[in-house]
Amino acid sequence: MPSLIDFRRRIRSVKNTQQITKAMKMVSAAKLRRAQERVIAARPYAKQMREMLENLAAAAVSDPRSATSPWLVQREPKRIDLILVTSDTGLAGAFNSNLLKAAQKFHLDHAGAEITLTLVGRKGRDFYRKRGAKIHSDYVNVLGRPTYQEAVGIAAGAIERYRNGETDAVYVLNNDFKSVMAPALSVAQLLPVSLPEQQAKDYIYEQSPIDMLESLMPRFVEVAVFRAMLETVASYQAARMTAMDTASTNAKDVIDGLTLVMNRIRQTAITKEIIEVVSGAAAAAE
Repeated sequence: MPSLIDFRRRIRSVKNTQQITKAMKMVSAAKLRRAQERVIAARPYAKQMREMLENLAAAAVSDPRSATSPWLVQREPKRIDLILVTSDTGLAGAFNSNLLKAAQKFHLDHAGAEITLTLVGRKGRDFYRKRGAKIHSDYVNVLGRPTYQEAVGIAAGAIERYRNGETDAVYVLNNDFKSVMAPALSVAQLLPVSLPEQQAKDYIYEQSPIDMLESLMPRFVEVAVFRAMLETVASYQAARMTAMDTASTNAKDVIDGLTLVMNRIRQTAITKEIIEVVSGAAAAAE
């Protein structure tokens, strides 16, 4: 049976851990607020740009040059580029494992295709390096405070490979920030651009739609990658804040349980001492 000193040491250790988890929760909460502001600011632009590109692609289809445009040609997806955005660190519950499971499912759903990975985040890189996957490039330590220039560098390889016909489709897989308790996995096809399901908007173009598509498509992919990075950062901080809150609550439960057992042991020891004193006094009186 552990002694009282052992229990006190264990309680002190758990209290120290609880202080760390509470501090990490507060740090994540502060970072989440800033990350959420950036995500909310980026969403309208990214959404409007996708809508505009879809309408532009619909208008460009009527151009005779569309048959040879790399942005409009629909090829059988035998070669796919997947941009996977994970975090660099853990302590966020199932955040990264859910992303990696989704990436594994993507491989199964496209079993007949050759998938080339662009990995953003240390967790994804470490996972796929151990499994010998085909990796085009990897980027770590870029998610602390993502910049648009970093997104441009990440997207450049996929854009160039698609333009040269080395790949047939480009996807991005990340966690979208919905709320603190509910991140949502997102798999979006970036290239080739899809045509609008409803009737396209009739814009007035100063240039040929096919020429505008050539200049705007790379920017669209860069914006989509940048948004995926921002969404992942916000989702990660929310997941980490939730995980640290749960860890702090669990630490409190452990402390309460250990304190209860320690008090019982101490009470038993005190009762035993009292009985020995009373028995000794009774024996002396006789």
